[in-house]
Amino acid sequence: MRPRIAFIGAGAVGGYVGGHLSRLGHDVTLIDPWPEHVETIRAKGLVLSGLEPEENVTVPVPILHLTEVQGFSKQRPIDIAFVSMKSYDTIWATHFIAPYLAEGGYVVSLQNCINEERIAGVVGWGRTVGMIAATISVDLYEAGHIRRTVPRGGANRIVFRVGEVHGRITPRVQALGDMVAGIDSVKVTTNLWGERWSKLCVNGMRNGISAATGLSGNECDTTEQIRRFAIRIGSEAVRVGQALGYSLEKIQNIDPEILALAGEGDATALDTAETTLLASVKAGQRSALQRPSMGQDMLKGRKTEIDYINGFVAAEGLKAGLAAPANAALTAVVKRVERGEIPARPENIIGINF
Repeated sequence: MRPRIAFIGAGAVGGYVGGHLSRLGHDVTLIDPWPEHVETIRAKGLVLSGLEPEENVTVPVPILHLTEVQGFSKQRPIDIAFVSMKSYDTIWATHFIAPYLAEGGYVVSLQNCINEERIAGVVGWGRTVGMIAATISVDLYEAGHIRRTVPRGGANRIVFRVGEVHGRITPRVQALGDMVAGIDSVKVTTNLWGERWSKLCVNGMRNGISAATGLSGNECDTTEQIRRFAIRIGSEAVRVGQALGYSLEKIQNIDPEILALAGEGDATALDTAETTLLASVKAGQRSALQRPSMGQDMLKGRKTEIDYINGFVAAEGLKAGLAAPANAALTAVVKRVERGEIPARPENIIGINF
């Protein structure tokens, strides 16, 4: 019998992964709090679009509004529940879906930031699995329509990473990896925590900066002062991660030690880091439409995850005895933009003091 799968959160990432799993024949139900999104998908199907013609599909997928989920109590229990909500919604979302889990069911954090501990606080560590989506660049363009603005990874770039919190390769994470391999490239990892912190470094270098400046991903990379500020952000995050004992992976194709040195004034390392960042722009790895998720949130007037990304790096740094002033400064700027005190503009970063 196929596992029964639920996605709580059918936004950009949850809707994209859930929609494609449904397209591939898996038993998927989406759950979302946005009524118009739910109604549009019910009436017309979920539209998934990308940069290649074969990525443009419309998928008929079951979807429920939050208020309808109580009906699960009369159905077969959920074997795999993906939490794809913002970090600040993790705890209530996990509590919400937990009563409907099968006896051997588990919850997957398919989110930015590091939320496995929050999920485990509700369902226990043994029922918690991590899944990272890197360089996927999807957005909820409009109700019922999710678009991807970067090419698929394939053999050249790993998009999904799945892992157990204890680091062993178990049958369930191997099966999960096999499942999402039908969507894009996947790695079943023994280094979930190092992978998580490495992705946090990437998010730290991109999300808050887009939110503070109003710029797209490519515009951030091609503006020298903003690009160098991003490198400083990444450098601090690497040092904090190292102090916490994480085994870090490459960060935007940059060796973590090179990135750390680049932000600390090493000219050779800085040249390497900048060349690598600019190479992805020149290679057309992102479309001009690509905007990091926090930049999207700011445009939509939504609460951001800044406290769970740059704010988290700064807070963890203090615990480890390391200052992360650039991350702290960016956190403060994004909060000012979020409150409407200042507009999102490049000058917010170019003139930043820390």
